[in-house]
Formats: sequence, structure tokens, C-alpha cells
Amino acid sequence: MFHAPNVFQRAPLPPATRESEPRRRAPGQAPDAPSAVAVAERPVQAPPAKKRDAYFDNAKYLAIVLVAVAHSWVPVMEGSRAARAAYMVTYTFHMPAFIIISGYFSRSFSLTPAKVKRLVTGVAVPYIVFETAYSLFRRYASGSSDGAISLLEPWYLTWFLAALFIWRLTTPIWQNLRHPLAVSLVIAVLASLAPSIGDDLDLPRVLQFLPFFVLGLQLKPEHFRLIKRREVRLLALPLFAGAAVFAYWAAPRMQLGWFLRDSSAQEMDAPWWSGAVMTLALFGCATLLTVGFLAWVPRRHMWFTVLGAGTICGYLLHGFLVKGADYSGLFDHNDWLISPTGLVLVTVAASVGVTLLCTPPVRRVMRCVTEPDMNWAFRRDAAKI
Repeated sequence: MFHAPNVFQRAPLPPATRESEPRRRAPGQAPDAPSAVAVAERPVQAPPAKKRDAYFDNAKYLAIVLVAVAHSWVPVMEGSRAARAAYMVTYTFHMPAFIIISGYFSRSFSLTPAKVKRLVTGVAVPYIVFETAYSLFRRYASGSSDGAISLLEPWYLTWFLAALFIWRLTTPIWQNLRHPLAVSLVIAVLASLAPSIGDDLDLPRVLQFLPFFVLGLQLKPEHFRLIKRREVRLLALPLFAGAAVFAYWAAPRMQLGWFLRDSSAQEMDAPWWSGAVMTLALFGCATLLTVGFLAWVPRRHMWFTVLGAGTICGYLLHGFLVKGADYSGLFDHNDWLISPTGLVLVTVAASVGVTLLCTPPVRRVMRCVTEPDMNWAFRRDAAKI
């Protein structure tokens, strides 16, 4: 007959948890090794998620705001010496700063399957998509018949993706050279002297901006700790003041093509030797201004820190806003935008616009283009990242 246990009776341990008396080991006998089942059942701890650095997210966001603002100034700075000077100062360092940071975070790049997959999905695919999108946008929004889609001729701002693809592919070369920065500077100088280099993949710009990427590859965390020192921040103030004064003087005397770095000296009707001089001079000025800019980037978490993860969306999408306003005749039909008040309004509008484009909702919507998974296109060892 079945008898229910009373409350004072100890229930037997289940077989899986029943403990036996410990066996006595002989002197010198090693303890029992854990069984294979116990090892297999031991929970595997997942590696901790990589924590984002607030400083670099802040730097990327502020740099992309400067990029968008400078692009928005182009239609409204004609006839304004101050606006042209501000454009020159900004263009001297805003893309170099972005490229140096890109180089710094490319130090670990190698031609492993996982890294190659990320290069294709994070750079090559967005380039193809947005180069096509901008070509179609130019054709239908501007009414221009010259809207052919050519993946070999980057238009407007897609050149950076083509350049980043080339720079990262060559990263192993730069990491194995004894003097990589000097070699990259020689290449940049030669590119400024060669009008016959061609425009495929915007190669003149790729080569003339190359030293900044190589410089980023050479940097170490201790270099950024030096930049963050109080003395550097204080020195940055007279540096930018001097740059602004010089730019105001040079505004009516200097061609803007030097800052775009997309042409040779001969194509700007300048003596051939001036290409070498300007390439080296602008590299020095851009490096100093970038240091000054990075010195004032906040190190702590700010309200805009989260936007640093979405700068690729802000960069690739803000061109539609700027070019759309231009194609719609907004600047042609509103001459007051050329005034100081209009310039301030355009600056604020560009800053707000690119900020919204960097927000997490936009990043989630654009992830299928800027961060596609595409495991189906790669072998299994490359898909595991």
C-alpha cells in the first residue's frame, strides 16, 4: 500500500543530485579530474561586448557635422570673404580628421575571411548602392541628361567609400614598411603632379588623402592621451585664431581646389612644383588643426555620443538634403541666404539635418544597406563574425 511521507520524513535525493560519501585517496594520489559530462555541461561564458569609446564617438559626430556644414556653405558663400575663409579652415582639417580616425580603427585589419567580409559589406556594398542612388537622384532631381551610372567615377561624396576600400586593402603593406608615412607623402606629392592619372575611382583624391590614413595607422592610444592634455587644448586656441586670420587673407587669393585635393597643380593652372609645396604644406596644416580639433573633443559621455555610431548614415544621406535644396532652386530664389543671417541659418539647418540622420532609428532603417549581413554570399568561416 502507498504511504504518503509525513512532514518530518526526509525525502530521498533525486538520482541526478544524490551525493555519495567522498572516497579516501591514498597518500600522494591526485584528485579526480572532472568528468567529460561535467565539463560539457559547464556554461560557456560569452565574451564581453566591446565597449564603445565615448571620445571617438564624439569626435566622429563632430567631424561629420563639420562635413555637412561645409557642404551646405558651397551654394551660399559666393561673394562672402568671411564665409570663404571659414570654408577654407574647415576643409583643411574636417576630412583629414575623419580619415585619421578611420586609419586608427583600421590598425587591426588583415586579409582574414571575417575582415574581408566586413570590408565588402560595410564599404563596398554601401558604395555600390549609394553611387547608384546618387546618380539616379542627379538625373531625375536636376533634370540633367548626364546621369549615367558609373561605379568607376564616384560622384559628390561617395569617393570616400571608394578610398576607404582601397586604403584598407593596402593596410598590410603600410604596416610592414619601415617608413610608411614618408612613402605615402611621396605618393601624394606625385599624385598632385600627374594630370594624366585619370579620374577612375577618384584616384587623385584617394592618393592625396592617403597620408592621413597612414598616419592614423601609426597612432597609438598614448598619442591620443597626449592630445587630451590641457596644454594642447590651450595651444589650439591661438592655432585656430591664426588659421582664421590667414584664411581671411588668402580667401581671395587661393583656389579652393587645393583643399578638395581632387586635381593636379597643372589642372589648376599652377606651376607643377607648387603641387609638391601645397601637398606638404596642407598636410602639416591639416595635422595641426586636427590635433587642435581632437584636443577639444569631449572625453565624457555627451548627449550626442550615441550619434557617433551612426555617422556613416549621416555622411551618406546628408548629400541628398544639400543637393536637393540646390536642385529645387532654394538658394537661387532666396538671395538673402547669402547674407550673414542666411549663412547662420544654413549652418544650423545643416547641423540639425545631419544630427537627425545619425540617430539610432535612421541607423536601424539603413542597416540593410550600410551594415548588411549577407552571410549567404560568403563561406562559412567568413560568416562567423
